[in-house]
Amino acid sequence: MDELLYKALQESPLGEWLTTHGMDWLINQRITDLASIIFGSILIYYIGKLFITQGIRHIIRSTAKHRSWNRKDVEKREKTLVGMMKSFWRIIMLAYVAAMIASQTFGFDLSPLFASAGIIGVALGFGSQSLVKDFLSGVFIIAENQYRVGDIVDIMGSTGTVERVGTHSTVLRDSDGNVHYIPNGTIQRVINKTMGYSVSRFTLNIDPSTDIGQVTEIINSVGAKLAKEAAWKKKIIDPPQFTAVGEISGRSIEITISGKTTPSDQWSVSSAMRSRLLKAFEKENIVLASLPATIATKR
Repeated sequence: MDELLYKALQESPLGEWLTTHGMDWLINQRITDLASIIFGSILIYYIGKLFITQGIRHIIRSTAKHRSWNRKDVEKREKTLVGMMKSFWRIIMLAYVAAMIASQTFGFDLSPLFASAGIIGVALGFGSQSLVKDFLSGVFIIAENQYRVGDIVDIMGSTGTVERVGTHSTVLRDSDGNVHYIPNGTIQRVINKTMGYSVSRFTLNIDPSTDIGQVTEIINSVGAKLAKEAAWKKKIIDPPQFTAVGEISGRSIEITISGKTTPSDQWSVSSAMRSRLLKAFEKENIVLASLPATIATKR
């Protein structure tokens, strides 16, 4: 195949033009072989990526039909697994291209290398234990569905959104925009804040003279109406409702409100609930507590 390509280039108008202008070295056998390997590998790489993407999507979506996975959960699983397998495929293709260039273009005999693969494997085993551990840990993280791309997690004290689960590390971005790279092999404890469902929970402090029964009715009514709105009904599983009375003092009574939401939507639901409660309380003359501000005094 390479020889045919070489002859075709030599006899083509491009080959004649290069020869006429003293640039026939561009179509010598070695460069032709190199170009053939690179372009062929690029073609194989992108075809492989396409098969990986489509294959994983088909497997996950077929599995989702028999399990209670919502759309967002399916998308997260797809993105996580596709990203990791693409990284693995990239490493395989780079190793393949390097081997082909060494043997086909520069004439290196790789048979002694393969003959001593056992010895090299032992040496690499000692030298790359952490890499193998990171890769296997990443596979188990995905297989056990501990977290996916897009999940908000706390990993060994680092909290943020999962941006990528690679062959070596997990990448988190925290609320300040900082990026954390955590080797998969070091991960021992994970708190997933967006797995399955999330909880919208917040507190309000009302004036002690307020009727708790009236406040409870307003909270439950506002939560029920919010859950029926078109923009929120797919995000709210259980409407936010009055949950408990917290601390009571001469200045305030603490009220806890909570509800169940789809993963990652708890903060937006809490915000929407707060704004609607403020309007409802103002309409019904419900007074929020005035908590004392902490004032620093000079000595």
